Amino acid sequence: MDLTHTHLLLNHFPAIGTIIGGGLFVVALIAKSDDLKRASLVVLLGIALLSIPTYITGNGAQDAIKSLPGVSKSQMEAHEGAAFLALGFMEFTGAFAWLGLWQFRRLKRVPGWNLAVILVLTLASLGLMTRASNLGGEIRHSEIRAEQVADASGGALARTVGAVMTNYQWMWATCETLHFIGLSLLLGVVFLVDLRVLGVVRGVSFASLHRLLPWAALGFGVNVLTGMMFFAGIPGQYIHNPSFYWKIAMVMLAGLNAVYFTVLDEPWALGPKEDAPLTSKLVAASAMLLWVGVMYCGSMLPFLGNAF
Repeated sequence: MDLTHTHLLLNHFPAIGTIIGGGLFVVALIAKSDDLKRASLVVLLGIALLSIPTYITGNGAQDAIKSLPGVSKSQMEAHEGAAFLALGFMEFTGAFAWLGLWQFRRLKRVPGWNLAVILVLTLASLGLMTRASNLGGEIRHSEIRAEQVADASGGALARTVGAVMTNYQWMWATCETLHFIGLSLLLGVVFLVDLRVLGVVRGVSFASLHRLLPWAALGFGVNVLTGMMFFAGIPGQYIHNPSFYWKIAMVMLAGLNAVYFTVLDEPWALGPKEDAPLTSKLVAASAMLLWVGVMYCGSMLPFLGNAF
C-alpha cells in the first residue's frame, strides 16, 4: 500500500465524519443532552486528528499521479488549496471541541459561547471539506467534472504559505522556535500529569493538574500550525521520509491518549496520595513513550529516509 492507496482510504472520513459529528452535535443542542454533546465533541476531535494524515497523504498521492495522462495540474492545485483551507478550519474545530470537553469536566457544562463557536466552525468545516472532496473527485473522474477546468487560484493559500516559508529564511527559523516552545509547553504539562499518575508527586490530586491541560493543548496547537507551515514549504522532503509517517502515527495515538485524561472518570477521581489504577498507569506510560518517539522521529528527519 502506497500513499495513494492510503489517501483513498482516508479521504472520505473528514467530510463524512464532520457530518456525523456535526449532526450529533445539533441533535445534542436540541435535546439539551450533555452525554450527546460530549459524544459529538469526541467525534469532532477525532476527525480533526484524522484530517492531518488525510492531507499529508494527499500530497503524496498528487506526487504519484501528476504525470498520468488526463490529470490536470490546475485541478490538483485547486484541490490542494481547498484541502489546506479545510484542514485549517477542521483543526480549529477540534481545538474548541477539546476545550468543550475540558470545560465540561471542570464546570459540568460547556459554556454557551463555546457551543456557538463549535457550531459555526463545524458548519464552515463541513462546507470546506465538501468542496475539497468534490474537487478531489474531479481529478480522476472527468464525468463529474465541471465544463470549465477548475481555477488553480484555489491553491493560492497553500502555495503562498509555502513560498513565504522558503523565500524568507527568518520565517522558517521563527516557526522552528515556535515549534520548540509549543513542544516544551506540551511535554512539560503532559509529562507532569503522566508522572503523577505513575506515582510521582503523589501529594497532588489529578484534578489540580487537570487545570494545566489547556496549556498542553495550546502547545499542541502551536505545533500543528507550525508543522502545517513546514509541510507547505517543502512537502517533498516529508512525503518521501518514512520517519515522518512514524512521527505522525505516534502523534495520532498520543492525541487519542490525551482524550483518556480529558474525558474519562478514572484518572479524575485520583486524589492526593492515592495510587492510580493499573489502566491509568499503562495509559500514562504509553503516553510518555509515544511523545519520546515523536521527539526522536522529528529530530531524525534530516538523518533518516534520505529526504532532506
